[in-house]
Amino acid sequence: QVQLVESGGGLVQAGGSLRLSCAASGRTFSAYAMAWFRQAPGKEREFVGAISRSGDNTYYTDSVKGRFTISRDDARNTVYLQMNSLKPEDTAVYYCAAALRGWYKSVQAYEYNYWGQGTQVTVSS
Repeated sequence: QVQLVESGGGLVQAGGSLRLSCAASGRTFSAYAMAWFRQAPGKEREFVGAISRSGDNTYYTDSVKGRFTISRDDARNTVYLQMNSLKPEDTAVYYCAAALRGWYKSVQAYEYNYWGQGTQVTVSS
């Protein structure tokens, strides 16, 4: 069992930055591929990016490449999403997710075993 708790969301102007954190419980954090998804009002949940269990590999959806960076600190059981050059279309609830022994290129929500409660990110124009 893994419990995930996101933090760091908020209101930011377009062009600004935010860093989201996702703290995980448990002692086997390194066994999980970690991902970020987001869901805007009236839209389906979409994959944002993921990081491998080792932390050596990351994968992003095209719309955030070059702007968002995922990292992990296994000593702190935490995964981060650094978001730069934010756009109004990035406005959504952001969720972190964990996949036991998962693959960092898994982009479907059903491939992840555990989810956080989400944190709201609002980008004003």
